[in-house]
Amino acid sequence: MLRYLRLLPVLAISTLLPARVDTAPHNLTLPANVPTILDHIYSGQRNLALEEVHQFEQQAPNDPLPYLLEAEAQWWRIWCSAAEFKYGMNVARRRDKMSGDAEYFALTSKAYALADASLHQHDSAEMHLYAGMADALASRLYSLRGEYRATARTGVRARENFLRALKLDPSLADADMGLGLYNYYVDTLSGIARVLRFFMGIPGGSKQEGVRQLEHAIRDGQITPRLAHFYLAQNLEIFDQKYEQALQVLTPLAEEYPENPVYQLVRGDLLAKLGRKPQAEAAYRAASTVVDQVPETDCRARLARLVEESLAALKGR
Repeated sequence: MLRYLRLLPVLAISTLLPARVDTAPHNLTLPANVPTILDHIYSGQRNLALEEVHQFEQQAPNDPLPYLLEAEAQWWRIWCSAAEFKYGMNVARRRDKMSGDAEYFALTSKAYALADASLHQHDSAEMHLYAGMADALASRLYSLRGEYRATARTGVRARENFLRALKLDPSLADADMGLGLYNYYVDTLSGIARVLRFFMGIPGGSKQEGVRQLEHAIRDGQITPRLAHFYLAQNLEIFDQKYEQALQVLTPLAEEYPENPVYQLVRGDLLAKLGRKPQAEAAYRAASTVVDQVPETDCRARLARLVEESLAALKGR
């Protein structure tokens, strides 16, 4: 049904309360250590990222950024809990509610409330971006749990904040990350879901525009380029079966973070679909060699099983 928000993602940043630097030409002022924190998230070192962001929360309790970052870091454990190898793809699919979900939603609610409070004092592209990110984070977990009305409600509100952010700052490529996913997913809805979209008042979207926006985030985003790489690649694989193009989008991410087994698994899926069995096997085995570096025991075990299932399916091709 409203699957377009299943993967809608978000993130943010930090460690000590560092001096912020302006990274012109964009208008976000980010902590100077943002690249390091993002590296910890996307290399799968969530334990390091969370230590840093908890310190940031203590230093700046009224800033939405650390709460967004904590939720983003926690999301990849949620992704792991829902990941399955099915139809030749390692993808997070629907799962039931879990006890840790309340903590995750508390983080997204706090980030939204802080951004909204700031906006009541001063209208800014940055805070509209963070408000949109908070709702996008909530939306993707609602979708994973099959709660489509909540998915739609938070997704539409996220879209409104992303649009407002771009109106205030058209150069804000990170806002295009959220809008790009929204536009892509809405344009892939089935006929029945399109009817439901109409009655629920969900704005339409354009897949072509969504791809352009995601490419903009990859090229010019300050905090979302790696995330845009991942989700654009998965969208091209799942919805369009454009495996070669998806591989080209994903490969820079897999090469930048070879220690993250998730990227190696998805890379293996794409190579397998393209009939490149030796390269696919190499990617799956690369994932196997780094699974032990995953900090959580439950996630480690699930990823190891996904590697086994992927290799077994490859042998049967």
